[in-house]
Amino acid sequence: MNKLFAKGLRHGLPIGLGYLSVAFTFGIKAVGDGLSPLQALLISMTNVTSAGQFAGLPLMTAQASLMEAALTQLVINLRYALMSLSISQKLDRDMTTPRRMLFSFMNTDEIFAVASAQPGKVNRVYLYGLMIAPYAGWALGTLLGAVAGQLLPAFVRGALGIAIYGMFLAIILPPARREKPVRAVVLMAVALSLCFRYLPVLSQVSSGFVIIICAVTASALGAALFPVKEGEA
Repeated sequence: MNKLFAKGLRHGLPIGLGYLSVAFTFGIKAVGDGLSPLQALLISMTNVTSAGQFAGLPLMTAQASLMEAALTQLVINLRYALMSLSISQKLDRDMTTPRRMLFSFMNTDEIFAVASAQPGKVNRVYLYGLMIAPYAGWALGTLLGAVAGQLLPAFVRGALGIAIYGMFLAIILPPARREKPVRAVVLMAVALSLCFRYLPVLSQVSSGFVIIICAVTASALGAALFPVKEGEA
């Protein structure tokens, strides 16, 4: 086996194990929201984005418009465009356009971080190895969760279904505790979300547009209130 491919497999294995547990909760929630195990599996096999998939579930079950779904996914996954621009500087000449398109499908936060940390240029052999375990873990975890969602008692499904929110909190809280701007943006997003949840007029807005408005507004306010000076680390 090519040493670079084996190195990629080794680096991707921990990511795949992590995705297995997160995708398990997605599978449970997808079945709980009315999707079949096959539908849940197909979603994960064609989309590898935890936040995007969880945000897309209520839109699909509510039969939201394609425009609302597209805008929601654009806002949630916009960071991938910036990540792709960054990692493209480390790809060697062997990465043709079709190969770049294949890699872009699996350019998740974790894969981006691992690939960016590699010394020098990275090529397709290493990236292919890096992508295998995360993709398999994401698909297999979804399937296992979807099947388990049909077999486990309701109270167990409910408990496992909220595990994903614990993961998101684990991502948000550490930087929010350290950085005042991050903390302010998070609190603004929470405040806006509560307004859309409890105020009579705003509560009529669909969930997809609530995500879009809260994310864009909180980010814009954060950028205005806490601008990063040019050259600041």
